Amino acid sequence: MHKSTLEQWQLLEKVVELGSFASAAEATCRSQSSVSYNLAQLQERLGVSLLQPQGRRTVLTPAGEQLLARVRPLLKAFYYVEAQAAVLKTGVRTRLALVVDAIFPRDRLFTILRQFQQQHPHTQINLTEVLESDSAERPEADVMVLTRRQDVTGRGEWLMNIDFVAVAHCDHPLHRQAAPLSEESLASYPLVRIAERDTGVKAAECWTFSTIDAALEAIMAQVGYGWLPSDRVAAHLASGALKILPMTHGVRRATPLHLIVKDLSSEDRPIQTLAGLLRQGG
Repeated sequence: MHKSTLEQWQLLEKVVELGSFASAAEATCRSQSSVSYNLAQLQERLGVSLLQPQGRRTVLTPAGEQLLARVRPLLKAFYYVEAQAAVLKTGVRTRLALVVDAIFPRDRLFTILRQFQQQHPHTQINLTEVLESDSAERPEADVMVLTRRQDVTGRGEWLMNIDFVAVAHCDHPLHRQAAPLSEESLASYPLVRIAERDTGVKAAECWTFSTIDAALEAIMAQVGYGWLPSDRVAAHLASGALKILPMTHGVRRATPLHLIVKDLSSEDRPIQTLAGLLRQGG
């Protein structure tokens, strides 16, 4: 007999996501005592402390982080099974899993989600953002927008190119050098990159960040220079806080994104709608 249930792990994930037992209870339509009891029982049966207070928030312990990371793929798979069962029972999909590479423009993504919601108000989208380096732990999904089409099974097609542009803070020493900049000029300064994404540039020192936002903040703080999605830096370029590096070549680079549909059934209208909106750009 198993010592834990998926329901208990779902509650643990919700507490961590929202930061407190009270918020998790409200979000799951439970009493706070019910949430506390289930998680206390989970920790007692496992014999491991999973949660700890951090200021006003409740966060995972190191053991909790390790265990929940292993359980999350199971939760995703369980959501997918439930969604499939709902389709079989009623013919109306209630949940749809979407995985999107974090470089996909967020304004465009939110427009697409809003339009989908208007057309399918009873279908919930479970969205997961990933980075190129996350391929080993990428969850299965109905619809995916990824950089590497060959990593997964399903119908794949080119969707769009994402432009990356080389930038540095306006006060960075690189902007005081004579233009155009060569690769030798860049090599003297730290390179900021996103999740080990290959820039094709040799650098004596690299700072790797797990999110685009963190990499952007690092460049804004003059930790180094780097290539970032053009839509994420547009406002900073317009304000003058960031400046494009005047390089001899390679200032702009394109990364392709592919649309992958796991099962494009003519009867599955929500998947067709979402795929169509992604193709149209919202």
